[in-house]
Amino acid sequence: MQPPLVSFLIPAYNESVRLGHTLRQVLGYLNAQPYASEVLVVDDGSADDTAQVAEAFFADHAGRVATRVLSYQPNRGKGYAVRQGLLAAQGQVAVFSDADLSTPIEELPKLVNPLLAGTYDVVFGSRALDRSLIGVHQPWLREQSGRAFNLVMRLATGLPYWDTQCGFKAFRLAVCRPVVEAAVLDRFGFDVELLYLAYRAGLRLLEQPVRWNDAAGSKVSFLSGLGGFSELRQLRRRAARGYYDEALRLTRIAAANAAPLALSSQPAGG
Repeated sequence: MQPPLVSFLIPAYNESVRLGHTLRQVLGYLNAQPYASEVLVVDDGSADDTAQVAEAFFADHAGRVATRVLSYQPNRGKGYAVRQGLLAAQGQVAVFSDADLSTPIEELPKLVNPLLAGTYDVVFGSRALDRSLIGVHQPWLREQSGRAFNLVMRLATGLPYWDTQCGFKAFRLAVCRPVVEAAVLDRFGFDVELLYLAYRAGLRLLEQPVRWNDAAGSKVSFLSGLGGFSELRQLRRRAARGYYDEALRLTRIAAANAAPLALSSQPAGG
């Protein structure tokens, strides 16, 4: 089988009810694309049968897209799940998406095409740059706490971005692996850590407006958002003590030596 150009990662915790619907949409879309791809479901220590649902769906829907399920116990957090998926991905480009597909799979070219064009190394979806693209908004309190978190994040890290928490991000793996390997935050702050390390290493980042709809049953709560402030403090302390310095050095070397992406075909649209 041709090596995948795109690895599509779905971190999942207790997602057995809606995972089948999500996988149907993802595989339907990717099977229609002209490039090779893979889908990885990362079961983050679920207490239900998330892993079994994914395995059964993949067995019944074999196609052009390679599929895998990664599963472990106990639950470690979305950040840990995303890192496991990124490190296991075999594609040149890896994208992770929320299991509820809050950002529709059809938005994938907005993330992937800038990487394939060689102009960026990390592209991440944003709900803040064009709010007209939001169909269903979050509850008012969650939306306001997200804005407050982003303001504190910008002050704490110096990152110039308006939405680091949208669960739809793409990475050029050849240059981003040292960043992934050095990251340690497992919960709400993991997105910030990945973007912060990529930014500090001098990689080319693009915040990209995408369509987004709040989905019922989200695992993100007001309290988990508050935990993100604690993780921002951890990030600042680790950066100040030089814990990330070697990863930044390795990332700069990887970026300087990385070959252009091998393109057979580019996704349509976007």
